[in-house]
Amino acid sequence: MIKLSKGGVYLVNGKPLLPAGSNDEDTNDTCLNNPGLNDTSGEQIKKITGKAVTKEEALKGTISYSILDAHNKASGGQTGLRLGFDCLASHDLTYVGVIQTARASGLCQFPLPYILTNCHNSLCAVGGTLNEDDHCFGLSAAKKYGGIYVPPHLAVIHSYVREMHAACGSMILGSDSHTRYGSMGTMGIGEGGGELVKQLLEKTYDIDYPEIVCVYLSGKVNPGVGPMDVALAIIGAVFKNGYVKNKIMEFTGEGLAGLSADFRHGIDIMTTETSCLSTIWQTDETINNYFRCHGKPEAFKLLKPEAVAWYDGLVDVNLSEIEPMIALPFHPSNVYSIRALNENAKDILRETEKEGEKLIPGVSLDLTGKVVKGKIKTDQGIIAGCAGGTWENIMDALSIIRKGELGSDTFSLSVYPASQPVMIGLMRNGAWMELARAGAVLRSSFCGPCFGAGDTPANGQLSIRHNTRNFPNREGSKPREGQIASVALMDSRSIAATAVNDGFITPAAETFPLSCNYIFDPGVYRARVYQGYKKALPSEEIKYGPNISDWPAIGALPENLLLGIASVINDPVTTTDELIPSGETSTYRSNPLAMARYTLSRKDPEYVKRALGFKEMEEKRLAGEELPIIRELAGKIKDFAGVEADMKNTGLGSLIYAVKPGDGSAREQAASCQRMLGGSANIAREYATRRYRSNLVNWGMLPLLMEEKQNFACGKFIFIPGIRAAVAAGQEELRAFYMDDEIRPLKLRLGAMTDEEKQIIMAGCLINYYKTDITPSDGVI
Repeated sequence: MIKLSKGGVYLVNGKPLLPAGSNDEDTNDTCLNNPGLNDTSGEQIKKITGKAVTKEEALKGTISYSILDAHNKASGGQTGLRLGFDCLASHDLTYVGVIQTARASGLCQFPLPYILTNCHNSLCAVGGTLNEDDHCFGLSAAKKYGGIYVPPHLAVIHSYVREMHAACGSMILGSDSHTRYGSMGTMGIGEGGGELVKQLLEKTYDIDYPEIVCVYLSGKVNPGVGPMDVALAIIGAVFKNGYVKNKIMEFTGEGLAGLSADFRHGIDIMTTETSCLSTIWQTDETINNYFRCHGKPEAFKLLKPEAVAWYDGLVDVNLSEIEPMIALPFHPSNVYSIRALNENAKDILRETEKEGEKLIPGVSLDLTGKVVKGKIKTDQGIIAGCAGGTWENIMDALSIIRKGELGSDTFSLSVYPASQPVMIGLMRNGAWMELARAGAVLRSSFCGPCFGAGDTPANGQLSIRHNTRNFPNREGSKPREGQIASVALMDSRSIAATAVNDGFITPAAETFPLSCNYIFDPGVYRARVYQGYKKALPSEEIKYGPNISDWPAIGALPENLLLGIASVINDPVTTTDELIPSGETSTYRSNPLAMARYTLSRKDPEYVKRALGFKEMEEKRLAGEELPIIRELAGKIKDFAGVEADMKNTGLGSLIYAVKPGDGSAREQAASCQRMLGGSANIAREYATRRYRSNLVNWGMLPLLMEEKQNFACGKFIFIPGIRAAVAAGQEELRAFYMDDEIRPLKLRLGAMTDEEKQIIMAGCLINYYKTDITPSDGVI
């Protein structure tokens, strides 16, 4: 079904050509056999193509290289990249923070198209006027700085960008992790808000040249198999082994020809769950037709690899072998075929229960209780958002629902079109009415179910969803208050098959022809979207609601740093949802201090209290009060390490230790909320995503690494002498000490940092770096 190469691979005339020895029979990581093509010397390639090509030349043969090179503002080719984007996009959970940070850093006007969508806090159901106040802020900011404002319920962020702004060969940066438009020839990257701020200030996105992995599609999908099935199969193959982590996935192969544009979009949006940096796909007449349908024929350009291209890896996907799939709670990589799950339901579900109980301590799960007479009974189905709410996903689901009916028992089905133009299409051909008459609940264009702000299941229920994530608590339940629900990811086609089978999990066997072609009608966008790009109105006043507040002052990195351990998380992976929960907490996204009170609330409820305790000590130190703890620890440090530490040169912050933090959302609040509570560092074995690490850096927090396993205890301290000088000098290895009854030395690493990252850390945060020079005497927050 899916095979991974052990090493790199050439693509020669569109076909993978493996270097000798890469197809190792002793490993499961095998890939395509090409008899007679294992000799990948220049002479062998010359025999195939008629031209000798070196590996250095072949490195430039990828689609990715051409796009990155065109957007690189620094010389150096395949070394460091300093990227400028063509467009930015945010939604109403992130744009207030981005704009507030940019304003504090000297923003005058938006220098490139910046799309502000309102698809996350759309319901305005909790928090009084706060969500709608954010929307008023967004519209006023679009007017003042020259932005594009999409009102609530018109479109989810990624659907609007696909429909109106994606173009072949372009690059888009979004403050949402699912910023993926590769299927349209657009390289999309999801990052924390700080990286968008840099673009608004006409700075660059600086990264090392990423590895490029070829995703080679062959075969043809079987009836009943949808894009989520293909996506889950890929995620299951590459997430846990980190095969594509922080890399670009480049899709090509003869299997592309059999996939519609919507099908490609559905695979592409889910690649975020592989932990890759971005994606790009070979384009063809199918994508050309998509652009023509959406009134943008000029946006199309043929993109394909050169005759010879070198990739750092190969994911070989045989579409013909993929079955309807399911990702069980509590991660999109917990993948099984629906057939295998139904054959071994109790055993597989019991293993899922055990994993869930590790992730959510103190909670007893009962997934095996969902097995009724050998079948798995679900309670809710949802087809929604950027992954599920496309025209074809909904129409194919309807074609199955037509063959049965939704019963009146507990199972419910909700459908959220990804945009109003999709909704209009469903109304035009009668599908909207058919779905409603069949018993489906029809919603507006809204992302809520994906992060726990809509259609929260009842306690103990199991929801099957065609949306992007199924992390713990992301469906909206609160286990620490005795509530626990679960989400499994499935394709809309199998959700429909399940819906007409009384909620018992059923793989889709086939779908039926669409009743008509999709006609894109952008009239609602012309009527309602504020198009302010290059029309900035400097005299416009920003509208602030009572919840919207400025970032508090943050001080610089001190000479020495004493870090109080505020939380220790030994789970294999910690998601951003666990660091700062989604759901009702999102109401307070525009109030940094109010939002911070929810940090780790569902993972470690005592964290906020501990962090605030350390912050209070630092505030007293800055006020000149004598702190016995610093005097005591300073004496121990001097005796043990010969380091002079005192009240003036030693700042006090807090830290979180986690094995692998930052999987999932790009939300910068996962870092900024720690900073608001006095956080100065994270220590990890590794960071799950580049974007979480960049969020830490942009908020002035040290992204520390430690290879050895440690038994840290909350309330203890770690002392890092000379940290400011070490950062300034680019010192990767740090001298540090764990302060317990006995002091023991630690081996901490900062790893390689760019010059700008060093300056941001020393300044205390991105705002300080851009706004003013901060001196060490200012201390830390």
